[in-house]
Amino acid sequence: MAPHPVLTTAAPAVRIRSLTRAFAGRTVLDGVDLDLAPGEFTALLGHSGSGKSTLLRAVARLDHDAQGGGTVDVPERRSVAFQDARLLPWARVLDNVVLGLTTADAREQGRRALAEVGLAGHERAWPGTLSGGEAQRAALARALVRAPQLMLLDEPFGALDALTRLRMHTLLRRLCARHRPAVLLVTHDIDEALALADRVLVLDHGRISHDIRPDPSHPRTAELRTRLLTALGVTEHGGS
Repeated sequence: MAPHPVLTTAAPAVRIRSLTRAFAGRTVLDGVDLDLAPGEFTALLGHSGSGKSTLLRAVARLDHDAQGGGTVDVPERRSVAFQDARLLPWARVLDNVVLGLTTADAREQGRRALAEVGLAGHERAWPGTLSGGEAQRAALARALVRAPQLMLLDEPFGALDALTRLRMHTLLRRLCARHRPAVLLVTHDIDEALALADRVLVLDHGRISHDIRPDPSHPRTAELRTRLLTALGVTEHGGS
């Protein structure tokens, strides 16, 4: 099921207009217009090189040197998690989670965030002692401890084994239902998108080609999956 109902009448959490990005003369994003509602979980699909991560980096304000134009309005409180947990190996887990926080109770906030992701008791562990799933839990704790209005996830579970990935899906649904940030998840996995998202977008040739709101309880979900595979250029037999 979708993590939570979305109130689409509110002002958008993210507002993108005429966004363009080009690299070495090749246009990657071509006039993208997109609104993301507060509390909405959106998954972004697209074939390799379609510009998914470029769009996410633009929304994260991490592409200061990029060529292009357009407007991107985003909340002040936002966080990013990547496929690589990007924990500092010389800092203990709690120090990684609260990195950059300046509030008086930052460490207590960090402990609560670690408990939420199932890592209570790991505060003084070194990142090198964590499993892949534990490292991504720590990365989620670091993202959530900032109480983000917008959470950006760039294939955060892509390197995990299938069972750990399913466990992380369950954890992410629970965390999003509790904290209700707007979420933009970049993924190659259609099943992951359908399992997690209120809304699924397909990016193709620099534009949003499909904008779908799946209903996992609907009997035509398999048909929707086939439709998304076709949009990504994948045939029933796995060709392209």
